[in-house]
Amino acid sequence: MKAFFIGLQFLTRISIVKQTSWTATDFGRSVRFFPLVGVVLGTIYAGAAYLLLVMLPQQGILFPEHIRNVLLLLLPIIMTGGLHCDGFMDTMDGIFSGRTREKMLVIMKDSCVGSNAVVAFAAYILLAYALLADFDASYLPTALFVMPIIARLCMTMAIVCFPYARPEGMGKAFAEHANRSALMFAVFSTLLFVAPWGIFAIISMLATIVAAFCFAKYVTKILGGLTGDVYGAITHLGELFALFAFLCAIHIMI
Repeated sequence: MKAFFIGLQFLTRISIVKQTSWTATDFGRSVRFFPLVGVVLGTIYAGAAYLLLVMLPQQGILFPEHIRNVLLLLLPIIMTGGLHCDGFMDTMDGIFSGRTREKMLVIMKDSCVGSNAVVAFAAYILLAYALLADFDASYLPTALFVMPIIARLCMTMAIVCFPYARPEGMGKAFAEHANRSALMFAVFSTLLFVAPWGIFAIISMLATIVAAFCFAKYVTKILGGLTGDVYGAITHLGELFALFAFLCAIHIMI
């Protein structure tokens, strides 16, 4: 359980057990539990959607559609403390800078935000809002439940299957101490919580895994590996693509 709580407290703002001493091995062991962290987040997101879409309207309390979508859009950012947003923006600044590999890594480590990051994040927010607005109320809670689980499986896959690009860094602790058994456990736990929700959830999971693998392969070709920022970007993009694939599956099959 210690490794699970380390993952939960590192990836989210949720703090249940006080832990002040974390080793690199502890970080590595927590990787297998990332999809279970997604289960916690997904339960919160789905609960919020059900509250706004079903429970409150039944009581005669109606939120304007735009306000509701903005609240659901902000909730993942709030619950993760913007951790993956930061990684996403740093990654976009680096890989789209047009510089050498070494300079890209320096740019990604810089705390300043560049134009590539701003444009990419604005595009992300617009796409995420559009996806939320296009979902039927009967499917949105389910999509929001499986979304963070699938995305964190993609993070686990990236950590285990791709090399680390830097000689040192926080993400290296994950890369050095996670292994294939961690990935297998993550796959099993993801299937356990995603598959029961039906074909749309399964399609979303499979399509997102393929998209995340392709993105990780692309970044590895540029940087020679992945970094902690890229792990965050994969998670961030994984959530967006999971919603997109879920919505596409609904429109194609219904």
